[in-house]
Amino acid sequence: MGQRKLEVKCLCKSFGDNTVLQKIDFYVDVSEFVAVMGQSGCGKSTLLYCVSGMDRPTAGEIYFDGREMLSLSDKEMEKLRLQHMGFIFQKANFLKNLSIADNIVFPAFQLGRRNRFEIRREAEQMMKRLGILSVANHDIRQVSGGQLQRAAICRAMINHPDILFGDEPTGALNSSATQEVMDIIGKINRDRTTVLFVTHDAKVAARADRIIYLEDGRVKDELRLGKYKDSERLEREHKMQKWLGDMKF
Repeated sequence: MGQRKLEVKCLCKSFGDNTVLQKIDFYVDVSEFVAVMGQSGCGKSTLLYCVSGMDRPTAGEIYFDGREMLSLSDKEMEKLRLQHMGFIFQKANFLKNLSIADNIVFPAFQLGRRNRFEIRREAEQMMKRLGILSVANHDIRQVSGGQLQRAAICRAMINHPDILFGDEPTGALNSSATQEVMDIIGKINRDRTTVLFVTHDAKVAARADRIIYLEDGRVKDELRLGKYKDSERLEREHKMQKWLGDMKF
């Protein structure tokens, strides 16, 4: 058993009379890559928002590095997210009045731990590594979906988070861009950043160390695949498809 980065106990979430999450227990270890799957409406995104502090559950416990998150005030939770968590969504949710580069550096300016020159220099290095430096000063409507999602990764990583959350991070991308983005996320994970995301794409989930399957707001099963290797891609995808077939996915 590894060191726990995130641990969830008996998590419940209701919206009025509609119970979305029912007594969920799961964990994510330090440097682990975990994917959450399930049919539409099973509670995947709600779970992600609760465990990342973007929404409050109705009941249960959430521990981040052993610290009980639900005891934190809204201001403390916001600081925890800004310092220790990165987020990638299906839609980048960039500020339309800012350039690509300005959107990337914005969370670091908010945190205020480094000077602006340092932050911009690091952002430039990240954009260069991800192949989007040429569009740094572009408007967000002047770039491709793949470029925008690479920029979202830069923004998510600018504060050096301990954990990277993703909500369908490749959902709006074609297969080529999906592979590129997953290669980048895989590299981030190999550099010891913990990753937790939800996806409906079996090929994307096959990159994870472990997959958790939700059904009707409960954990139905999980599949352990271990660390990803390119040489094992087809074997992993085949194993995933068989398992998802058993889940009636």
